[in-house]
Amino acid sequence: MRGRLFRKYVAATVAVVCLALVINGLIDIWFSYREQRALLVRIQQGQADFAAADISQYFHEIESQMAWITSLPWNADNLEQWRLDAVRLMRQAPAITELTQLDGDGREQFRMSRQTKDMIASKADHSGDPAFAGAMTGNFYYGPVYYIAGSEPYMTLALAGARRDDGAIVSQVNLKFIWDVVSQIKVGRHGVAYVVDSQSRLIAHPDISLVLRNTDLSRLPQVQNVHLESQSGNPAQALAEVDLQNKPVLSAHAAVPSLNWTVFVDLPIDEAYAPIYVSVTRSGALLLAALVLAFTVGIFLARRMIVPIRALHEGAARIGGGDLTQRISIKTGDELQELGEQFNKMASRLEDSYATLERKVEQRTRQLEVANEAKSRFLAAASHDLRQPLHALGLFVAQLHGRMRTEERKRVIDRIETALAAMKELFNALLDISKLDAGATTKNVTDFPVAKLLSGAETTFAEAAREKGLSFRVVESRTWVRSDFILLEQIVFNLISNAVRYTHRGGLVVGCRRRKNRLRIEVWDTGPGIPADQHEKIFGEFYRLGEPDRDRRTGLGLGLAIVDRLGRLLDHPVQIRSIPAKGSVFAV
Repeated sequence: MRGRLFRKYVAATVAVVCLALVINGLIDIWFSYREQRALLVRIQQGQADFAAADISQYFHEIESQMAWITSLPWNADNLEQWRLDAVRLMRQAPAITELTQLDGDGREQFRMSRQTKDMIASKADHSGDPAFAGAMTGNFYYGPVYYIAGSEPYMTLALAGARRDDGAIVSQVNLKFIWDVVSQIKVGRHGVAYVVDSQSRLIAHPDISLVLRNTDLSRLPQVQNVHLESQSGNPAQALAEVDLQNKPVLSAHAAVPSLNWTVFVDLPIDEAYAPIYVSVTRSGALLLAALVLAFTVGIFLARRMIVPIRALHEGAARIGGGDLTQRISIKTGDELQELGEQFNKMASRLEDSYATLERKVEQRTRQLEVANEAKSRFLAAASHDLRQPLHALGLFVAQLHGRMRTEERKRVIDRIETALAAMKELFNALLDISKLDAGATTKNVTDFPVAKLLSGAETTFAEAAREKGLSFRVVESRTWVRSDFILLEQIVFNLISNAVRYTHRGGLVVGCRRRKNRLRIEVWDTGPGIPADQHEKIFGEFYRLGEPDRDRRTGLGLGLAIVDRLGRLLDHPVQIRSIPAKGSVFAV
């Protein structure tokens, strides 16, 4: 009877365990397959969305740079300044091969090209061009893709000026530079990302030769599906399609709305489903191993499992209920005892982890509180400085509604212009800080003579210093440096501007010192000086030393914050030495 009960108990235990394992294994394999396939689809779609966002950002940066150059109204007097700005734009945007300035009537005033000589005041009539008409009606115009010499793809971008009299800026963009964006997108080991325009022509592909051959992809099923999707309005997910070599691929796409382009991401089916096949195989092997183990464990449990398992059950229930101090005591000298000890170790680790987690939560909470306080101070300061010129504008506009003499009206208008200039200065500074914090500012490192920067500083600030009765001297230097000229110039100009603003007697000296293979640009002043305990605080946003009334005439309190961020971006340390009542020296 004891033998029959033992066999019956073993058979029942093994049958139940095996049936549970088989059912659970099959369900797990099925759900694992579905979940991994869904994850693969999401990853593929995410890569397409990421590529589309990269391309949109690339053209947004070109648009922003073109918008910057339109801030200077066009006229014959500022031709040289406009030419310099155009040279700087084409240096910062290598994709632009030609830049044309059209006046408000669509007549060509200036043309700069990478292939031909500059044209000045040709007066060619472009009023009927779609680019000029599109820019003047919609502010910004994206033209269709066209091919020069039947190979290289180009498109036309146009941006209208702030006023209609300012005309528009028209640029020719070489789309071969999109290859840099597309070629950096890694899709598995053998996948590719490419871009197709609204006419189903290939305009960007890791294999640049396909683009130069003006390849038509309208035959591909995924391209046809995009056209059907645009007609029906129903978005499609990643689908099994074919590539240019008619090999099966998993294809996903994302639109670039402003350009009417589509980014496709193709991954070979074998590579795409390889993780799923591996997962299914592994799950099957684990299921088979679990069945063998279940048979062995069933025999073992039939012999000795009542008391130890009950102890394990009760101890585990207490631990699961939150009593992490509970410990299981089993003295069988076998695996059950080890299992009990493992439960004890797990409970101990959970107890330690819980305590550590509480400390981390408290630490993160404190960090969030500090960040929120800093953000609140920043927003409060920004709103305070914005509210002042807005309030002043309201008062001045109200005065204009009343009757007043011509002199009074002119004086009110001057004050309105002053308030608008203050708001513009604040918005520009806030945008600079936002771009730096968001990582949208990129550096273009070149070699250039520092004398060029020092000469610009003397031209810009010498007159302002003399008007305040200050001496201003720039020590010449013939050293060449390697940096981003525009960003370094902004750092030095901000430091000089602060020195001129806060120095009321004496003067300023700007010069350089060599430190082995590096150069140190220094700005000396005889201003009021800065206490040592304020050296770190002055680089914060809206911090103005010793100004409880926050007088705007002494600045926004954002100049040194911008200097600090630019210094970290360029890896140019900014240092300060100061003696109160004697002066300061800022160095980069």
